[in-house]
Amino acid sequence: MILEHADFTIPAGKNAEFEEAIQRGIATVISQARGFVDAKVHKGIESPERYLLTIHWQTLENHTVDFRGGPLFPQWRAIVGEYFAKPPVVEHFDLVVEHGAGASAL
Repeated sequence: MILEHADFTIPAGKNAEFEEAIQRGIATVISQARGFVDAKVHKGIESPERYLLTIHWQTLENHTVDFRGGPLFPQWRAIVGEYFAKPPVVEHFDLVVEHGAGASAL
């Protein structure tokens, strides 16, 4: 399983609209993608126009090939793209250490 980390910056004053749009986009589009596991969205405290979207995918290719290269990606961007003040920064991560409630040993 891999973790996608997407860092979004939106225009000031658009928080409520963006939060509704990203929730709808995840529920109606991303969650339908092959290999989708789960998603979380966090809002910045010091920078309230900054959001972090994290998505677990079964494989890297489920995100980079199946989702980004398939018909769902344009649907996703149609829902949230108008709120991007600048292009999102998207990176992928492998789990190295997990500790805490519900953690499994590596």
